[in-house]
Amino acid sequence: MSRRTPALIAAAVLLPLALTACSSSDGATTATGDKAAAKSDGFPYTVKNCGVTTTFEAPPKRVVTMNQHVTEIMLELGLKKSLVGTAYLDDQVLPKYAKDYASVPVIAKEYPSYEQVLATNPDFVYGGYSSAFTAGDGRSREALKKSGIESRLNTESCTEGDQPMDTLYEEIREVGRTFGVPDRAEAWIKRAKADNAATAKKLADLEPVSVFVYDSGDKTAFTAGGEGIGNELIERAGGTNVFADLDKPFGDASWENVVARKPEVVVIYDYGATTVEQKKKRLLTDPALADVPAIKNKRFAVMPLSDAVLGVRVPAAVDKLAAQLHPGATTP
Repeated sequence: MSRRTPALIAAAVLLPLALTACSSSDGATTATGDKAAAKSDGFPYTVKNCGVTTTFEAPPKRVVTMNQHVTEIMLELGLKKSLVGTAYLDDQVLPKYAKDYASVPVIAKEYPSYEQVLATNPDFVYGGYSSAFTAGDGRSREALKKSGIESRLNTESCTEGDQPMDTLYEEIREVGRTFGVPDRAEAWIKRAKADNAATAKKLADLEPVSVFVYDSGDKTAFTAGGEGIGNELIERAGGTNVFADLDKPFGDASWENVVARKPEVVVIYDYGATTVEQKKKRLLTDPALADVPAIKNKRFAVMPLSDAVLGVRVPAAVDKLAAQLHPGATTP
């Protein structure tokens, strides 16, 4: 089971929606010229993120990332020199990031301890899931702040009832502003919108297929709910999530409900120690699922977990999933 446990997610979605940001009009220095320079560079910059308001006088310089998708956001924005440590991969980083990723110290295979974080002397920690800042492990955002360390939580963990692709764009925009590279962020957003539009055009005349996401689970199925980028990814790829009525990004569903909702395709999230083939075997050998159309017809699609969370892989992941849901119909 991923650290995206139902309890953590339930707690995360209750946090306030916080995506607005603004620049301060007050300079940090008294010299008029310095004020003008600060304004032209976009600092001071104030941002409210998951209930925490932070004012940055300058871009953070020593950053620890926890969770793969936020690490890849940093690398996509050309910020590898700001990274002094990273932790917790779900799968392999994309080949385009491999060289840059190899230059960043991995301080823990999973989540680092508070002491391991402090040992890197960071001024900023960027977490992908709410579990990155678990208070019981000593890594709460409050504890980091007391040590003089600012932080950011990927907004998928604290956003409710919005349009997740817009949340992704805002995540990239706010990170770009925080690190003084807004032009890079806006360029990525422009490309992402173009990619999404191209995929939508290919799917315009196709009927959606019903989809059940199998993340993990035995007694119950841990699946993608209706909140979060995973659900929107399915919809943009020409599918309908049979558990879109779950009001959170991830949650447990009974196998009885899987049977009752008759999905045409099973999307398997690929990560961790349990292989895709093991997950397929679990589904194919369960007598209770024998009459589910997706199981009967052995219709499976596969996605790396890092494709299905709020990160820079999403636009390409939509297109890749579309090709699996509608084979032969999405070729340009």
